Amino acid sequence: MDLFSAIEARRATKHFSSDDRVSEADFERIMRAVLLSPTSYNIQHWRFVRVTDPQQRLRIQEAAWGQSQITEAAELIILCADTQAWRDNPQRYWANTRAEVQAVMLPMLEAFYEGKEQLQRDEALRSCGMAAQTLMLAAKALGYDSCPMIGFDSEQVADIINLPPGHLISMVITVGKASKPANPRAGQLSLNEVLLENRF
Repeated sequence: MDLFSAIEARRATKHFSSDDRVSEADFERIMRAVLLSPTSYNIQHWRFVRVTDPQQRLRIQEAAWGQSQITEAAELIILCADTQAWRDNPQRYWANTRAEVQAVMLPMLEAFYEGKEQLQRDEALRSCGMAAQTLMLAAKALGYDSCPMIGFDSEQVADIINLPPGHLISMVITVGKASKPANPRAGQLSLNEVLLENRF
């Protein structure tokens, strides 16, 4: 499926066929595409928890107020944002560049983030948002459906997955084959309403 078709066809699927699986080859292809998503200073703040344990899925479903896609979908991926990735061995983010580039970028990175907790959080969540969209479009391009979810108790889910300090849960994404079509789009704003030129 081409990119524009995947964008048009991607919907938040609420009901998945529990009989369909995502092949390991397809899952790896999706996740390798996700790793190419853009991110500030190439920090790659994202961490992905793939939940395959059925009992853990049930616990997460309870924390998600019983939503069926948690246990029905072939894949359950929890996107986590490492707010402290900027300080975690940052030279690895620029390992493939020349020494003179690293000499400029690494101090710049530190100066940009040091002491700015809100910025650290914002950038980590932005990176996860871009990764999430890549994940869903890559899945759709391979014929799978998905659902981005924020309807869960984040503290409970954090406890279930043993989320480390300095990390946030950005969202949960389920992936699989829809058992019934998503509802029609509820109402898209026109381009004229949302696209401005130069200023509001």
